[in-house]
Amino acid sequence: MKGNKDVLIIGGGVIGLACAHYLTHRGAHVTIIERNEIGMAASHGNCGLLCFSDIIPLCSPGTVGNELKKALKGISPLYIKPSLDMNLLAWLLRFALKCSHAHMRTGTRAKFEILTYSIPLLEALLAQPSMACDFEQKGLLMVYKNRENFESFGTTNAFLERFNLGCQRIEKDQLHAMEPALSHDMAGAWLNPSDWHLRPDMLMAAWRNALAQKGVKMEEQCRFLNFDIKGRTITGVNTTRGNFRADAVVLATGAWAPETVKQLKLNLPIQPGKGYSITMERPGLCPTHACSLAERKVVVTPWKSGYRLGGTMEFSGNNNYLNPKRLDMLIAGAKAYLKEPLGHPVIEEWTGMRPMTYDDLPIIDWAPNHDNLVVAAGHGMLGVTLATGTGKIVSDMILDRQPQINIQPFGMARFN
Repeated sequence: MKGNKDVLIIGGGVIGLACAHYLTHRGAHVTIIERNEIGMAASHGNCGLLCFSDIIPLCSPGTVGNELKKALKGISPLYIKPSLDMNLLAWLLRFALKCSHAHMRTGTRAKFEILTYSIPLLEALLAQPSMACDFEQKGLLMVYKNRENFESFGTTNAFLERFNLGCQRIEKDQLHAMEPALSHDMAGAWLNPSDWHLRPDMLMAAWRNALAQKGVKMEEQCRFLNFDIKGRTITGVNTTRGNFRADAVVLATGAWAPETVKQLKLNLPIQPGKGYSITMERPGLCPTHACSLAERKVVVTPWKSGYRLGGTMEFSGNNNYLNPKRLDMLIAGAKAYLKEPLGHPVIEEWTGMRPMTYDDLPIIDWAPNHDNLVVAAGHGMLGVTLATGTGKIVSDMILDRQPQINIQPFGMARFN
């Protein structure tokens, strides 16, 4: 399929915009349809971390036991709403079964390849003057209160060093000189220079404007209804704003992907993993690095233009309910580590749905029974980090180029 073809992208989050970016660069005519507003779902209020060192799958040996221990102490970021939802129960069982050394090895290799592939693409994107988004390459500081936990990360760091993603060990005295905003009772920290941060809402606004200037059409408040299908071809997409026709269709609806493809009977085991954030003005004593507060799994992201606390993982279905207890957990976590944990005023309290697969790998593949539909979903907590790599892969798939990395691990055949 040559570059002058029409492509319809369902979903206006960071993955949808990334696909539009590379398709447009190759000469395709792109339309994005979005159920709400472009960039206002999970792409808007996340912590803005670019975690290229996040190569170890969430489903790793010991994960289930560690979270149960934290739950008993009342500090676990994980909450699973009691439910008889069989899809969620099956997903949780499969996640637990994936917590093996075998999957840790295969999943790490797959994540490492696509994360590494995304780095130069993202650097090139963010080097454009039009993409101003408070981007900084200072590294991610993983801060520990507990000495045993601090020391035990050394084993993980040794594993990361095999991939040239090792961290710098920061002892307690050095940490206080480096980050005066941290409380004095920290045990130490590990600084990973491979990780960056930016302000995601600024990124989405800038990227949207850049794509609009390049001729990408954007239909907002445009809810997907169903597909028109002839044989193995999607011939049209019906929405609340009419019918759209294209030579190829990209499904990039994140946590709503399973709902979007019900008509096609595709097996997309994606569950919405609800995250929360609080955006504020910068406190008087503000961290200079993005910080992961290790024991509480709370992220603190400082920008020139603001300050955000974020985290938690809640499985409670697709909903926008702001649970005040979850917001309180973010504040309590920050208070345990920072001298001035809060800035004033609070600008936004937010929740969004991360699209979680049980093996912690994205889905990037042609739909098995439809020759012109590509699925790009299930990026979990790495949507912004993996956006450029995913967008370039999808562009190559649609415009008849071989992707430059092995995408077999991200195929849908693994769910059969």
